[in-house]
Amino acid sequence: MNSYETLTLELDAAVAVLTLRRPAKLNSFTEQMHEELRAAFDAIEAALQAPQALRALVITGAGRAFCAGQDLSERRRDPQQPPPDLGQSLRVNFNPLVARLAALPIPVIAAVNGVAAGSGANLALACDLVLAARSATFLQSFSRVGLIPDAGGTWSLPRHIGMARAKGLTFLGEPLSAEQALQWGLIWQVVEDAQLMPAALGLARRLAGGATRSFALQKRAYASSLQNALTAQLELEAQLQAEAAATVDYREGVAGFLERREPVFGGR
Repeated sequence: MNSYETLTLELDAAVAVLTLRRPAKLNSFTEQMHEELRAAFDAIEAALQAPQALRALVITGAGRAFCAGQDLSERRRDPQQPPPDLGQSLRVNFNPLVARLAALPIPVIAAVNGVAAGSGANLALACDLVLAARSATFLQSFSRVGLIPDAGGTWSLPRHIGMARAKGLTFLGEPLSAEQALQWGLIWQVVEDAQLMPAALGLARRLAGGATRSFALQKRAYASSLQNALTAQLELEAQLQAEAAATVDYREGVAGFLERREPVFGGR
């Protein structure tokens, strides 16, 4: 376990667990947390190159929240001073965080254990699979303080649930229950509160034992699918399938199928 003040990072064999740890402040983002997240992602990216390479990541929050977004107490200012440059804050902190998360060549699971609000909600939606405790809620709280969704929210929300629902959530700023989020297709699964981390870790271990090189290629394909024309996406599929077919895991998958046994994938 690494030494941080606002989070913990546990690297256990092929699975890592990143836990935001400011429970008294609902794990809201601060400058210090962003600095530590950058260091944590450096460690995660280094672990991808280790001999026993990292193959799945779980992100969760400590206490009764996943993440309540930005800690607004850091935004207090003298009314005589000019307003803070929030655009620069996004460019330095949130945008690189979401971009690094999306670029990870492994499955990333958000285990949403309570409220996920503002940029905290959109951090969860930037993950590949979202598991939510039954008591969890998702809140696009930006309109309540006169802002727009950030941390990729305006990109992910319409793609997950459509433009009408995305605008309704963000304009009205009303909480969305875990059950409703599941019905809308915003998240993957809802589990009982006590089962959230066992379910998330079980899923992470299952994915870590899979053909993780193919997961990385699948992530690349899906990232382009909503921008590409059909012909461009078909060509991308051909290119990525050629890469997949050159892996050791593909050969093992075919051998397992022909020999009527479970394949043993090594992520190579």
